Amino acid sequence: MKRFSLLAILMMLTVSSKPPINYMKLSASEEADYLHRALKQVTDVMVYDIYSPPVTSRTYAYVSVAAYETLIQDNKKYISMAGQLHGLEAFPSLDKDKKYNLTLAAVHAVLTTGKAFVISEERIDTFEKELLAEIKENGIPQKIFDNSIAYGDMVAKHVLQWSAKDKYSQIRSMPDYSVKSGEGYWKPTPPAYMKAIEPNWNKLRTFMIDSAEQFKPVAPPAFSRDSTSLFYKDVIDVYEQVKNNTPEENEIANFWDCNPFKMNVRGHVMFATKKISPNGHWMNITSLVCKKAKASAVESAEAYASLAVTLADCFISCWDEKYRSSVIRPETYINQYIDPNWLPVLQTPPFPEYTSGHSVVSSGAAIILTKLFGENFEFADSTEEEFGLPIRHFKSFRDAANEAAISRFYGGIHYMPAIANGQDEGFAIGAYYATKLKTKR
Repeated sequence: MKRFSLLAILMMLTVSSKPPINYMKLSASEEADYLHRALKQVTDVMVYDIYSPPVTSRTYAYVSVAAYETLIQDNKKYISMAGQLHGLEAFPSLDKDKKYNLTLAAVHAVLTTGKAFVISEERIDTFEKELLAEIKENGIPQKIFDNSIAYGDMVAKHVLQWSAKDKYSQIRSMPDYSVKSGEGYWKPTPPAYMKAIEPNWNKLRTFMIDSAEQFKPVAPPAFSRDSTSLFYKDVIDVYEQVKNNTPEENEIANFWDCNPFKMNVRGHVMFATKKISPNGHWMNITSLVCKKAKASAVESAEAYASLAVTLADCFISCWDEKYRSSVIRPETYINQYIDPNWLPVLQTPPFPEYTSGHSVVSSGAAIILTKLFGENFEFADSTEEEFGLPIRHFKSFRDAANEAAISRFYGGIHYMPAIANGQDEGFAIGAYYATKLKTKR
């Protein structure tokens, strides 16, 4: 046998163990950051395009599942959502003879899927070109880059085929909501008197709950103008609360406003202010929490997807009740029967009052994030900083959800039953997901 010197052996080992030329291995936090940035871009485009809360919930669910299902490939610790979510079939497998960067594949899947759900596709296109150039600068080999993009395309195609069967396109062609005649029913509110948003949302295919009515809340108090009635008391509570709000309570109301299209009137001029939706707010909280917890890309994707599908079903459930009960908003009742000059702190959203959407989705979100990150996870919520509002601090996800819910009372846009019963609705849906949706073995 031919003998080699120790020096020669060491030289051979050094050469064979070298990574590809100019290839920089990314840290776990850097890998996750690409995912956070991709999802934030989808958020920014939906804000720009002025998407309603229900529609954003649908988009987040599909793009987040795309990220999760990409990143769990070849990871035996995680369980696919295929077979758990309605209509979702098994995803294409990786080619065992090829190498991939799954974070790159997931980012591409998110952005490719996202483009199918927004109007301003070019904004996502521009962002992705810049992001992919940045990833290439890390020295990823071209073959791995190409394989990853190709797999991201396969996942995006699979998700879009799944989404095409959820009845969204049929909902687009259904008749607009006909405002019910008589006292006690919702009517469009000033300043824009916008028509009802998504009255047929309960017909969308649910993600995991059995039907839109599975978590149907208790019926709202019966409408009444009688000053001794429960309904009248609920109205007066809102009326008095707004008149006596503290500066802190006004701040809370505005922090959780999350109105994607607030109309402003200045004399004869009307213009809109674009803001994040309730879903976007909780998705951003998830991003902040993942960064604080130093979650990996796959752990972050698990959090995003688990949250997003829960929020999507929360909206289907909530919207089902809104158009069933069609409860009159405080602004309409108070202006008509109590004080024509009274104004809420927040602009009244263009859909019926019961139940409170933010109460439902925030409660559902709190359950899911608590399951993933723990009961007493403290965090600083800087979501609204870009909209000119200061950071708020929370001791737990339930603490934040409770504040989001009561903010609607301080804002003058919901009665307390819509808030309390909305929370019960959201907590129930969140508990259902926390128990039934399996993501880890």
